[in-house]
Amino acid sequence: MLVTKQPILRRFWYPIVPSEKLEASPFPFTLLGENIVLWRDTKGNANCVLDRCCHRSAKLSKGWVKDGAIVCGYHGWEYDGTGQCTRIPQMSRPMPGAKTPGFKVAERYGYVWVTLSEEPLLDVPDLSETDDPKNRIVPEFYEDWGCAGLRLMENSFDNAHFSFVHRKSFGDQGHPEPASLEIEDTEQGFRMVTEVPVRNPEIQKKNLGMEDDWTVRHMVSDWYMPFGRALRITYPNGLFHMIVTIATPIDDDSSKVCQFVVRNDKEEDAPADGIVEFDRLVTEEDKEILESTDGDVPLSANTREEISMPSDRPGMLMRQKLKEMLDKHGETEARRIETSMNELRASA
Repeated sequence: MLVTKQPILRRFWYPIVPSEKLEASPFPFTLLGENIVLWRDTKGNANCVLDRCCHRSAKLSKGWVKDGAIVCGYHGWEYDGTGQCTRIPQMSRPMPGAKTPGFKVAERYGYVWVTLSEEPLLDVPDLSETDDPKNRIVPEFYEDWGCAGLRLMENSFDNAHFSFVHRKSFGDQGHPEPASLEIEDTEQGFRMVTEVPVRNPEIQKKNLGMEDDWTVRHMVSDWYMPFGRALRITYPNGLFHMIVTIATPIDDDSSKVCQFVVRNDKEEDAPADGIVEFDRLVTEEDKEILESTDGDVPLSANTREEISMPSDRPGMLMRQKLKEMLDKHGETEARRIETSMNELRASA
């Protein structure tokens, strides 16, 4: 599936930029292959429009913000947060049809979110744990990965990769058998429940407040269509560690990875720097592998481009649900090549 060729994916909310990074200056971003620009107005509200002046197509992000409006750096045309041109310096008043598309914006969990549709299919995921005053939020990563969001999501629900991808951090190659799991459907995707025994390396012992060399993760993972997950880990000592990861699709082969953690301890118990350091080690292991994968993930179960095993069940369920969504909305899965691997093999 090529994400930029599936219009239905425009009908979801995606985190674009940490709230603290968005100021009263143009912030360009590419979402699903679409160039957009964000900024804050004089009231501090986030705005988002297409990064294209309707006059001569110059990028508005090359301009600046004046009195809450974004100003095109080419001829000085000014636009408000809806994309309406409010001032043309060369004319006494703007033309009625002078407008560039504007997009809906929301701020949740320390991020500015954008949807490219007037009618999003689902709301921003509800992460009630962030509202609990006993919990703290630890910002972690905001960075580009050269992989498709669906690849990252499948990896996040894959119990079989721990022993190999994470052999330097917490995986146990001596026991490669994936832990059993249970899955149930939810309104926004599905929930997976599993328990996984893991190594507890020195770097992690301080973060968990546990001296044991081994521990067990009780994990409840929610998949939020299309490319979001919340992994809720409870350890034997009662520590709650929730990892929220959203892969915002930049184009068909790259994603902006937005990740933060929610925990029920305090900074003096486990400094944020140590938490980020360990999760950085883990995610770098994932990143190295995932950036070697193909961004065009086949959704159809009938193709033999990729062979699957029983532990791939969560990922295959993601593909099935996304395929059903395309079918429901009358879309055909867009692929990079028209001739499938099955046809190639049949003709060999």
